[in-house]
Amino acid sequence: MQRWRGLEATPADLGRTVVTVGMYDGVHRGHQQLISTAVARARAMRRPCLLVTFDPHPSEVVRPGSHPAILTSADRKAELIADLGVDAMCVVPFTPEFSRLSPETFAHTVLVEHLHAAGVVVGANFSYGHGAAGNVTTLTAEGRRFGFSVEGVGLSTDSSTDGEVTISSTYIRACVAAGDMVPASRALGRPHRVDGVVVRGEQRGRELGYPTANVESARNTAIPADGVYAGTLVLRGRSGESLQSHPAAVSVGTNPTFSGTRRTVEAFLLDWSGDLYGEHVGVEFVERLRPMTAFAGIDELLVAMAQDVADTRAVLGL
Repeated sequence: MQRWRGLEATPADLGRTVVTVGMYDGVHRGHQQLISTAVARARAMRRPCLLVTFDPHPSEVVRPGSHPAILTSADRKAELIADLGVDAMCVVPFTPEFSRLSPETFAHTVLVEHLHAAGVVVGANFSYGHGAAGNVTTLTAEGRRFGFSVEGVGLSTDSSTDGEVTISSTYIRACVAAGDMVPASRALGRPHRVDGVVVRGEQRGRELGYPTANVESARNTAIPADGVYAGTLVLRGRSGESLQSHPAAVSVGTNPTFSGTRRTVEAFLLDWSGDLYGEHVGVEFVERLRPMTAFAGIDELLVAMAQDVADTRAVLGL
């Protein structure tokens, strides 16, 4: 998949395209349906499918300080999108100037002049332009004017204990923040993942016989609620691609038994030994095993950690 940043960097030989536009944070099941529709339309029109997304999140520019927790890193988003058959991805810097484009200017300058859209596929709730004044109806009118087709794809839903819910990044963020990884995984179509780099921590786990990979993630990453989780650690290549994965018991929190104050994500890999310092990895959260607890002493902690490993094996079917 081709990938570039900035409208001006669009390859001159790309030709006319079928464009889909959105943040696509999480690339959840609703996004997957929308992107697959765009890919199918592109194949039918014999055009490349081009996905347009933004950085930073528009809310941070429109309402500074309101940046939502991010479900997928840039590299992980690109990997998931490529797996769906998208041919190219353009990341548009979302600046105050860009946010002030009128819907008409957005359609003409972005979609027509830079991206040469022959077709546009967006979600039914898509909005664009200054003040989110544009929608699928206005975009359809702009399409008739500028010569591109428009298709709006309906929202996806899922059944939960609370009834029917609309699959959205907002819903998944709420699940992750509460540590509810099962419904989050169902909405995503895979376990939630936190990407980062393995850094040196306090090395208490090594002293206790449970060495952990301390994973430092980017600012605004969606970290699950404090607790212990069954999951996996995925090694990533130089370009961010996912390589082999290893089962892991994952701890999120401040290590209250040792009066810690810094919140960390630490993964104990089952049946594995080696040095991961400096490696780019992804931590996938399958199921929450228990809340974070301050134990009375080391012995109690060791008993709990042994149980965490046994519970992880049970959840992962090992």
